[in-house]
Amino acid sequence: MSAAGTVAAVDFGASSGRVMLGHVGHNELSIRSVARFPNNPVRIADRLHWNILDLYRGALGGLRAAVREEPTLCSVAVDSWAVDYALMRGDRMLGNPVHYRDERTVAGVRAVHAEISPADLYGRNGLQFLPFNSLYQLAADGLAGNLNGADGLLLIPDLITFWLTGEKVAERTNASTTGLVNVADGQWDEDLITRLGLPRAMFPRLVDAGSRVGPVQARVMAEFGASRTIEAVTVGSHDTASAVVAVPMTSETAAYISSGTWSLAGVELAAPVLSDASRAANFTNEAGVDGRVRYLRNVMGLWLLSESMRTWEQSGTSYDLPGLLAQAGVVTGQVTIFDVDDPGFLTPGDMPTRIREYCIEHDLQPPRTHVDLVRSIVESLAAAYAHTLQLAAELSGTRVSVVHIVGGGSQNELLCQLTANRTGLTVLAGPVEATAIGNVLVQARVQGLVTGSLESLRALVARAFAPRQYDPAT
Repeated sequence: MSAAGTVAAVDFGASSGRVMLGHVGHNELSIRSVARFPNNPVRIADRLHWNILDLYRGALGGLRAAVREEPTLCSVAVDSWAVDYALMRGDRMLGNPVHYRDERTVAGVRAVHAEISPADLYGRNGLQFLPFNSLYQLAADGLAGNLNGADGLLLIPDLITFWLTGEKVAERTNASTTGLVNVADGQWDEDLITRLGLPRAMFPRLVDAGSRVGPVQARVMAEFGASRTIEAVTVGSHDTASAVVAVPMTSETAAYISSGTWSLAGVELAAPVLSDASRAANFTNEAGVDGRVRYLRNVMGLWLLSESMRTWEQSGTSYDLPGLLAQAGVVTGQVTIFDVDDPGFLTPGDMPTRIREYCIEHDLQPPRTHVDLVRSIVESLAAAYAHTLQLAAELSGTRVSVVHIVGGGSQNELLCQLTANRTGLTVLAGPVEATAIGNVLVQARVQGLVTGSLESLRALVARAFAPRQYDPAT
């Protein structure tokens, strides 16, 4: 095992990107942010796109700052949200990637399900039905003629890694979210790809998290002032896969919630659950680092809160979120609980009005004030978490005794306490930057800075970032 060293994590979230430095050794782990930049999607005509070039520029600026602080940087790795991709022709991108919240996939869903039933599809890919899964997006692209000029595709982290290194790969944890990787063997499902009329040659070579991709190209290194070779490696490039690496679980009966724009709640398993009951409950079996299975369900997440805040700000009312949450925490009386996963909440827009209209349509009492609405959102999220984890335990035949919340939601004291109350279980909150930490740890293991299983890495996280404990209210 090598002495301590430093690696850089490029972590793209749905609302912002960041570059973090991680210093890792046998019994030491620390991270610090060197750059943060906004992620502002752009609507062009009737399509919502990611501004991927601006994100790449932000990443390069962050790596420039990282090299300035740590000239002996060992490596870099990229993670991001799942499912979205860039269509390629040779080494050129054919356009900015479309945002998963765009509404284009309705026809794609119909086209896929006309070729293969949802039940058969679940048996092959093990994925929760979400209308923006990559295979539905690709079907929509095919119907629109967008695939005619394409000879390849790269998922978002793989695209950035390609721009850094010139090497095209598909990291397995993120590729598993496309719906085109067979859950049984972890390989591209060539039969399914053919049945859907997609060119097999479009799909890059699959590699595991913890693979060496290659050195950052000299011309790119010159852009951020590196004087020595920096290696690019793969990590759990689906941000949730990296976050789960950094969940400081010390028990096989622990569940996790990666809480951010989305909330992903579930358990870690050795094998997928492909039962009819699992499909009916809309649970997903996504690939994890080291061959683990992330058995979970996507819950709408803090998107509801951030969209509400954005709507109020646009109308001229700005709030301090911690203050608003503090007021929401002392709301008394009946709190309206609504289905946070209703499809009407998926796309950007006036979330407070949508929630009120949902409540009226379903004979629920609409929240009267902004504070009431915040309490209703947070309480409804906690209720959804509790229900999801109960189902995860029942469907997988596991027992859950403690819940870990990581990511931005771990800072939300009201959410953590209400989750403890709703589940009747102790909640351990933190670390906040779980995704970046998981990214850093897998890189560090590749570089020989640490060794061992995921359990060893998680023990290091638990020592470095002691979680905050919330017990159910009595």
